Amino acid sequence: MTTHRWGTRGLAALAGIAAGGLTLGVGELVAALVAEPAAAPFLAVGNTFVDLTPEWLKSFAIRTFGENDKQVLLAGMAGVLLVVSAAGGLIELRRRWAGVAVLLALGAVAVVAAVGRPTATAGWAVPTLAGLVAGVVALTVLVGRLRAAVAVSGVAEKNGAGGDAGAEAGAPERNRAGIGAEGEGVGAAEARRPSRRDVVVLTAAVAGLAVLTAIGGRRFGQTLADVRAARDALRLPAPSDPAPAVPAGTELDVAGMTPFTTPNPDFYRVDTALDLPRVTPEEWRLRIHGMVGQEVELDFDDVLGLDLVERMITLTCVSNEVGGELAGNAVWLGYPLAGLLARANPSADADLLLSTSVDGFTAGTPLDVVTDGRDALLAIGMNGEPLPVAHGFPARLVVPGLYGYVSATKWVTDLELTRFDRATAYWTDRGWAAKAPIKTASRIDVPGSFAELPAGRTVVAGVAWAQHRGVAGVEVQVDDGDWRPARLAAEASADTWRQWSWDWDAEPGNHTLRVRATDGAGDRQTDEQAPPFPDGSSGWHSVVVRVT
Repeated sequence: MTTHRWGTRGLAALAGIAAGGLTLGVGELVAALVAEPAAAPFLAVGNTFVDLTPEWLKSFAIRTFGENDKQVLLAGMAGVLLVVSAAGGLIELRRRWAGVAVLLALGAVAVVAAVGRPTATAGWAVPTLAGLVAGVVALTVLVGRLRAAVAVSGVAEKNGAGGDAGAEAGAPERNRAGIGAEGEGVGAAEARRPSRRDVVVLTAAVAGLAVLTAIGGRRFGQTLADVRAARDALRLPAPSDPAPAVPAGTELDVAGMTPFTTPNPDFYRVDTALDLPRVTPEEWRLRIHGMVGQEVELDFDDVLGLDLVERMITLTCVSNEVGGELAGNAVWLGYPLAGLLARANPSADADLLLSTSVDGFTAGTPLDVVTDGRDALLAIGMNGEPLPVAHGFPARLVVPGLYGYVSATKWVTDLELTRFDRATAYWTDRGWAAKAPIKTASRIDVPGSFAELPAGRTVVAGVAWAQHRGVAGVEVQVDDGDWRPARLAAEASADTWRQWSWDWDAEPGNHTLRVRATDGAGDRQTDEQAPPFPDGSSGWHSVVVRVT
């Protein structure tokens, strides 16, 4: 009996998991057919969780998992749903409809999350509701059949306890009960009841259907494959104003050094999108409105027909820790934002450019920064090719000198001219600074922390940045000694990072190397340690090495 009891519980847990999976799979499929992928219950809950996550937890996730933070979140959500779904099956076994109540409660959370998304309509509730219908039916049928199978096996155990003799002894009882002597009898009735094997087969079928519906949801509607195919087919026009040639000596020949230009696959990615937005150039539109003389709307062909410019610009994420790698340098192709906004005749009272992504993310950029002559772009190309999907295809903003959370909106579809005292954006609503100029920073790339080096001449090298101010100098300190000037590579522009190196006569022992930079305005990088929140990290980067 103990073996059967645990077997029954295991089957009930599997039934709950299969029903929960079918709920998500059907929701995924219906979202692709009648709403959009972001309305699927799993993604809706995940995106809402991202929005509601406290700042300390977001920072911990980025610091610990880097660009894999989304995968970790999705895996954690899947684990929680697995456990809760299994518990729902067990609860349904003990008490009819109790497990259904668990499933409905999860569905209610998903419905609230879906209709609460920034771009949602009432129709975004439909995928979850459809999934719930399928899940409830699956759970009640699977657990109901499991109960019936348990009842049959219980009678069989009781009647078969004494072997054949016991079975025969049971026959008169059934006959005295008025059944089994003629007609269908108990044996025939039991034969029609499901066995445990039947339940296992049916559960596997439901699980398979869950997988198929989830895959179908990824294949119907606009898929990432469709978007990537559209990107691959796109041919960007030559810029009317190409990026200036990179000066000789801009890139140092030092092993292990960060390359001056960051390849697209290596460029850091930090955003709030759990699932990449799926927008093709044919669908994309940009609306410019708000405090303007006239609204302007452009499609992608309109942008392709403009006099595009090409500029090399270094971007930095505000979540970058001192010495971190959330910075990258690329050549961007686009059109000056100031020129686009001028078409709408902005009001003199406007001081904020509120940009919105197709998924509802917003960023607030000081309007005076966009229009002060710097190369703020509506970008459509990156390093000689269309933007990668993960970096905003078909269009995004690039504004040198500001952290990305107030300037670098990906998948941008809306620009509103407004005021700081009238509007806020995604991250400023969560306590981050409204205006976020990039702080002067420097990093030691080689040697790495805790490296073991031979005594004698060795190269210390890295990068420094102070976008739109430029880097005028870099200094290195060994232990608590004097600061020594490093050799600077040639400067491409004030909007790009700058490589540096310093030759060190390393002596045996443990040593701490530190670096600091001075920007083009003569301001030296502060040694004051500060975390990324609320306006960017600060402090001197250091590495500890052992010289033998």
